[in-house]
Amino acid sequence: MKILLTGATGYIGKRLLPVLIDKGCEVICCVRDKKRFPSEGIYIHPKVRVFEIDFLEEFKFDTFLKDVDVAYYLIHSMSSNIKNFEQLEERTAKNFIQLVEQTNAKQIIYLGGIANQENLSKHLTSRKRVEQILSQSRIPLTSIKTGIIVGSGSASFEIIRDLVEKLPIMITPKWLNTKHHPIAIRNVLEYLTGVLLKPETFNKSFDVGGPDILTYKEMLLQFAEVRGLKRLIITVPVMTPRLSSYWLYFVTATSFKLAVNLVDSMKVPVIAKNNQLEKMLNITPISYKEAVELAFQKIEQNNVISSWKDSLSSSYDDNSLLQHINVPTNGCFIDKREKEIKTNIDLVLENIWSIGGERGWYYANWLWHIRGFLDKLVGGVGLRRGRTNVNSINTGDTLDFWRVLAADKQNKRLLLYAEMKLPGEAWLEFRIIEKNGKNFLQQTATFRPKGLFGRMYWYSVLPFHYFVFNGMAENIIKFSKE
Repeated sequence: MKILLTGATGYIGKRLLPVLIDKGCEVICCVRDKKRFPSEGIYIHPKVRVFEIDFLEEFKFDTFLKDVDVAYYLIHSMSSNIKNFEQLEERTAKNFIQLVEQTNAKQIIYLGGIANQENLSKHLTSRKRVEQILSQSRIPLTSIKTGIIVGSGSASFEIIRDLVEKLPIMITPKWLNTKHHPIAIRNVLEYLTGVLLKPETFNKSFDVGGPDILTYKEMLLQFAEVRGLKRLIITVPVMTPRLSSYWLYFVTATSFKLAVNLVDSMKVPVIAKNNQLEKMLNITPISYKEAVELAFQKIEQNNVISSWKDSLSSSYDDNSLLQHINVPTNGCFIDKREKEIKTNIDLVLENIWSIGGERGWYYANWLWHIRGFLDKLVGGVGLRRGRTNVNSINTGDTLDFWRVLAADKQNKRLLLYAEMKLPGEAWLEFRIIEKNGKNFLQQTATFRPKGLFGRMYWYSVLPFHYFVFNGMAENIIKFSKE
């Protein structure tokens, strides 16, 4: 069976791909940027092919797509824009249909949102509209609609985790009393693969949820129980949607764009109708608390396959990595450090690959946290995104307020691009090089200023750079001594 998988670098797509491979499927992964597609593990499987396409733009059909049997629609624009994500979603859905109708596909599988209320949020209205567009195709549509998806790295899971683990007492908006129908990511994957080429699911729509219907407050408290924490939550009626968005933005790792759209959706009850698909596919629903426990097992095993934070749209408006991959030199300020490595270079390389997140930046971490806080104040991503896994890094991953542009362990090179708010653009590169028979750590910070303010910014932080960058380079080597 040949599968067309859109959203292949997204949270669901990355998890669905290995499941499809295990089922013996050939998978064509549709991505906007091949540079973001991992180059190891399951992603270089002989049954995996990558097709670069942006469904927001015009495209040319490739004949190797002709023999597709099933097409998954997993594209989502919720975190990319506050005002016009509905138009973006409509355009991508129409372009998707234009592509799929040129293939031999026998089924489209769509993962949408439960929308059973009369007054829906913009997000849920948009999801419903996408389903309507897809249903107009000549190819039978199977719609699987969920509420909150609970799994390591999911947006809802990480936001709840941030709130529970950071705030012993929470003064919260009244929408925390809204009822919801959470579902474990494992169940979602079972539904998505269980309906493959099942005629009884063609041209049908299914709500799916777990066994528990909970308010957001109950989800926070049950999450705290699993973590062995005691939390006090007080809901107040005075928080406007705008204030609620700022509350989520500053306390959690979410972007402000996503916070606005989430708050808009959280005010609407999301409860699945009778789930016929559960019996049809013989799926055992996983409870909310068990889903949280399973998620932490993945986290503790350093086996988080995907995270919402790795989505480019969660950070900045420019979705291309390619134009930043070549670090400029003209018109740039450059801070370059070279330190001789007198210890095992493999240990130094592991230190480079462990940078950021809980490990920190090896020198003056308190300054990095202040910089992250200041970034949040001006609408940036801040330092809370951390990293998806402790020791592994892939191109396209987030690393605190950096984005990984190149992670080439074989050639001992890590290149990061800054996503904090800056009057210019910034890169940070680590290499291990050999000169005159000796090994060196080469650490290069590059800043391309924008106008006079950009130049003033560079000179204002220059004293801090002297200590921070020098100390970071030294400690990356020092911490690697056997």
